[in-house]
Amino acid sequence: MKYTNALEEEIKNRVSQDFFKAFDCTKILGKIDFAVKAKQSVRSMRAGEADIYFLWAEAKQKPADVLIMLTQLVLTIGKARTFNEVPPPRFLGCYDNEKIAFVPYPDIQGIFYQNDFNWKVTPSNTETREFKQVYAHIQQIIESDKPGGTFLFDFENDKKELRQFIQDNFTAGKTETAKIQIEKNNFIRIYSKWIEKVKPTILVNWDTAKKSGIIDSDFYLADLLSSENKTLKEKLYVLLESDHYRLDRKLDADGFENIRSTYFNDKQRAHSEFWAIYARPPLEEYWDYIIQRRDLLVPQDVRERKGSFFTPKIWVELSQKYLADVLGIDWQDEYYIWDCAAGTGNLLAGLVNKYNIFASTLDQADVDIMLDRIQNGANLAEENVFRFDFLNDDFTKLPKSLQAIINSEEKRKKLVVYINPPYAEATTAKTVRETGDNKPGVANSHKTREQYKALLGKASNEIFAHFLARIYQDIPGCILANFCKLKNLVATNFKNFRKMFLAGLKKIFLVPADTFDNVAGAFPISFQIWDTTIKEEFTEIHADVYNKDGDFIGKKGIYAAHQSINEWIKLFADSTGCIIGFLPNPSPDFQNNNFLFISKDAGTRHIYYLPINAYSLICVCIYFSVRHAIRADWLNDRDQFLYPADSWKDDTEFQNDCLAFTLFHTQNNIQSAHGVNHWIPFTEKEVYAKGKFESNFMTEYMSGKLGGAKSIKPQLFEQAVYIPQERLIFSPEALAVFDAGRELWRYYHAQPSCDLNAGYYDIRERFQGRELSGNMCASSKDEKYTELIGNLRSALKALARKIEPKIYEHGFLRK
Repeated sequence: MKYTNALEEEIKNRVSQDFFKAFDCTKILGKIDFAVKAKQSVRSMRAGEADIYFLWAEAKQKPADVLIMLTQLVLTIGKARTFNEVPPPRFLGCYDNEKIAFVPYPDIQGIFYQNDFNWKVTPSNTETREFKQVYAHIQQIIESDKPGGTFLFDFENDKKELRQFIQDNFTAGKTETAKIQIEKNNFIRIYSKWIEKVKPTILVNWDTAKKSGIIDSDFYLADLLSSENKTLKEKLYVLLESDHYRLDRKLDADGFENIRSTYFNDKQRAHSEFWAIYARPPLEEYWDYIIQRRDLLVPQDVRERKGSFFTPKIWVELSQKYLADVLGIDWQDEYYIWDCAAGTGNLLAGLVNKYNIFASTLDQADVDIMLDRIQNGANLAEENVFRFDFLNDDFTKLPKSLQAIINSEEKRKKLVVYINPPYAEATTAKTVRETGDNKPGVANSHKTREQYKALLGKASNEIFAHFLARIYQDIPGCILANFCKLKNLVATNFKNFRKMFLAGLKKIFLVPADTFDNVAGAFPISFQIWDTTIKEEFTEIHADVYNKDGDFIGKKGIYAAHQSINEWIKLFADSTGCIIGFLPNPSPDFQNNNFLFISKDAGTRHIYYLPINAYSLICVCIYFSVRHAIRADWLNDRDQFLYPADSWKDDTEFQNDCLAFTLFHTQNNIQSAHGVNHWIPFTEKEVYAKGKFESNFMTEYMSGKLGGAKSIKPQLFEQAVYIPQERLIFSPEALAVFDAGRELWRYYHAQPSCDLNAGYYDIRERFQGRELSGNMCASSKDEKYTELIGNLRSALKALARKIEPKIYEHGFLRK
């Protein structure tokens, strides 16, 4: 809402409408630019009651210094003695086209009554002694850490806070300035604003600090849990001490405290301006919650590497119930428990035998928080909470009591490693598109990478796999209870991992990933309980499934992928003859189906692109339809598409259904602008075209006119791969798709100007248009087109429902 390129009077009008609509901003008080007063009722006007002013302000058209604007306002008021004519306001203020500031009038009024002060100076002359004197006085107020000060808001980023401030403080009879209260529902949003306004003014090299385990949220917590700029929680890793921060407090060999400190680069001005708006500290009832939820303040890349993800209480309790089911009702007395990626320790909440519980984490700040929580009743033993880098440190650094357990074969069998480990992956969508690099430090910054690389194979890109591998290799015989995605069970990249990780999966449940804070995407998170004394390779299991409310909704089969659909489709690779397009082969699961489309040319992603010709067309359409006919949801998101049984070869109706489905699917991206369109599913006569198409490949293919049978790999498939010799016979559902598509093509060719060789993509683009971003619009203003494409989509959905059971019947998926 920055008022860019607006004149000063326009800015005044817009500020009045956007923020002060409930008040009267029409009054002109001498040379004061802007005044806000309470609207008067008819009764108060008749009674002659005085106006109640809330704000007198200086206004500027372009960005200006707050101190200069306020100084000019004070000199303007003092020169005219406006406060002698009308009652003064609650606030003086100023604004430009970006920001607005408020100062309580009582903080300023003393300057109006100074002796020997020349009020006749020109307010805009910044060089006078009087200007500099008022400027210094206001600067002292702004930089003060006492109640009051200046309340500064950005029109664009602080709209909500500004409106709340006005609502709380522009009230007749109110004398104290109300600040915004901080509680568990807004402390994260306030943190994001703190990052923007305060963090850049702290003298810290954040890249270097992050490597040492120091992150900005530790400074924010020091600010948040403070009063009069002094942190109230001594156990925090960073403390605010008036005008500087203290951190990493340690005792040297002589028992003296070594302290590191850092200051501000702007004399703490931004810090003072920011915290003037908010009431610190929050109510004490919120302290433990805010400290415990430090994970929400950890940057995304750090969370992914270190595992700073808060496990929701509902799943913590459910996981402990499952552990009791597997290990027995007295498991907490009979087993030791170690969370080696503990964060702030929330996964251990609810456990009762604190002397059997160990909690370690990479960050000393998290250790300090757990120790502080112990002082406030957390059921952990201080001597069992420690800093430990599980992927790099030697076990000799562990507490002696835990070493004794790990070093004993019998005691290891009574150790439950209970974790929600980090899930960072080296590769990203940008990596495979050749538009970005692997995430730095994920794939190669841990000792475990070289130690287990040969055993993990491609799974070494995933940090959680490193955790599981070290637990399995270095703590043999233990019970492993872990939250994680399903990749270790089903992904083709984890084939080597599964051959190494020979253990018995005793029980598993699945829950939606988006029930975990800061986890985006619709996919399942699993809780797995493994007995590592059992040596068997995972093949399959039926998992319990729960919805977001914790209700049991059924079972789901989980199967290890051995041969994938991508291995199957590559058998039909053939680059001879007329190449009519290319089919990418992204990872064979639902989450990667967005990358599966048909295009005229091969793409640039790091995957295989199968050339499409008359010999491979049917198999390409099967592959395409199998992966797109079933809608993705959170539960099937990681399901693997498999190498099928041979039964598909004789199911010509299924094959033809897949051809029809592919021709009219929105992921068929064939465009006439990219070359000759061989995918037009109708003849010129059928759609009343005004001229001859450049290619009739598809209609001749479907009518059997391309002739001759040819098997690409006869030793494997005999007559499975062929060019049809007779007209294809389509099911009623497929014919309904062709009928709806034909009406759409006819409507397109009836337009005054059209591309004779347009494909389905081109037709949609013609009627729907594009957004400013370049993406195709989701709908069209053309009512007839909307009706026709609606009919086509409905027919295609019906065809997809017909294809779906065949996908399971032929073994492309397993239930």
